[in-house]
Amino acid sequence: MSYAQSLPWTLENLDFSRIDIPRVRQNEDLFFLLCSASFVESGSDLYTHNLVDHFAGDETLQTWLSQHWEHEELQHGRALAAYVRAVWPEFDWDKGFASFWAEYGAVCTADELEPCRGLELAARCVVETGTASLYRALNDITDEPVLKQLTGHIKSDEVRHYKNFYQHYRLYREREGFGRYKIFRVILRRLNEIRGEDSDIALRHVFNQCYPQHQGNHAEFKRVTGRAQDLLRRNIPAEMTVKMLLKPLELPPRLQNAMEKPLAKLAERLFLN
Repeated sequence: MSYAQSLPWTLENLDFSRIDIPRVRQNEDLFFLLCSASFVESGSDLYTHNLVDHFAGDETLQTWLSQHWEHEELQHGRALAAYVRAVWPEFDWDKGFASFWAEYGAVCTADELEPCRGLELAARCVVETGTASLYRALNDITDEPVLKQLTGHIKSDEVRHYKNFYQHYRLYREREGFGRYKIFRVILRRLNEIRGEDSDIALRHVFNQCYPQHQGNHAEFKRVTGRAQDLLRRNIPAEMTVKMLLKPLELPPRLQNAMEKPLAKLAERLFLN
């Protein structure tokens, strides 16, 4: 079976000609969120290759990364880009992505990975938490049928990816024997990286193309993209997000239950600058 045959869904399952364009056309905040997400997803092949190299010798994980995860992530990028092109055809997606990639590709290196394999898998759980929460929020935000179908597909993929990374994480944790303190530090560090790099870089390149007269104007950038981030924050599935973030710590049930509500604000940090 080819990887295309094994995909849970394909672009052919989506009828972009049926998009109810008036429902979303004037929503600039949604445009910024979708376009920036399409940029990050479309660079999946680079960080997949970094991970494959990082896990040299682990053929099971390497095969899943290269034969399944990479193709599903790239499909997310293609589908989101197709949606953006259909609704906002005046936006030059290829030009925007090229600009984004020139910056993002330079910082997305193997040096950014955790030297301990198990801790890198904990970090991947954080990233997948962020993406699952993002697409769950987008799915809740929109009432446009094609976008709702698309974000539903991607959210389901990201939750499944999280589960796979978590299973491998548990194997490495047993093998490497690191403690909760190191795991917690990795969780916090990766939260800050998501907030400070992936999202910020992508949003900035969307902004620069939409508002070239304001390129380099940080205040205007924050004003425009802040609205999009506020929209996202108001729709973050906080309970789901916190449960997923805490799971690698494998806390006693009573302690986890006690921590979940106070830590709900951690969910916001995934998307705010």
